[in-house]
Amino acid sequence: METVAMNPAQTSLNEDAVLRIEIYNMLAHLFRQAPDQNVLTFLADIDVDTVNNPQQSTMAAAWPLLKLAAEKSTPLAVEEEYQDVFIGIGRGEVVPFGSWYLTGSLMEMPLAYLRRDLKQLGFERDESVKEPEDHIAALLEVMAMLVEGGDAHLQKTFFNRHLAEWCEKFCTDVKAANSAVFYTAVGELALQFLTVEKTRFLESK
Repeated sequence: METVAMNPAQTSLNEDAVLRIEIYNMLAHLFRQAPDQNVLTFLADIDVDTVNNPQQSTMAAAWPLLKLAAEKSTPLAVEEEYQDVFIGIGRGEVVPFGSWYLTGSLMEMPLAYLRRDLKQLGFERDESVKEPEDHIAALLEVMAMLVEGGDAHLQKTFFNRHLAEWCEKFCTDVKAANSAVFYTAVGELALQFLTVEKTRFLESK
């Protein structure tokens, strides 16, 4: 994701869809890499009243937490935190891949199923990206594109197949990571948002 600012092209969508796209993309960016000063400033300046709406009301407490964490963070501190939480020496405290959560190993069958579904959806792997496609950031980016596409059935199918079984455990692990400070707030927002999404898809016909 190049920016966490709203894409004007999305304004033809309803307010809830635009907000969902923005949150998916924002979380994808934060899980893909440590935020730089521009992103921290953007998060620190978030208008909490603007990002809360009736559909996202359960997230009301998570936004101020992220805003405060961004205000108190520096790029260097967050970069070191990201390294410890997600990369580490050998591996970080949290492994951000679906296969790991679903099977206990990387590059397992869940990744093969994901690659099949991505191909059917017309998504191609960016050769500049080194991580497997089941990285949490990549899955969130796909969800943002599916929401923008407007097909509720595709959104539900992809989420239930590739995120529903493990995303909440991942977010809980991020929140609980010993090295997490800023990412405690990110994990809380992600947990609340993805729980809302999971409920949305369970309730949809």
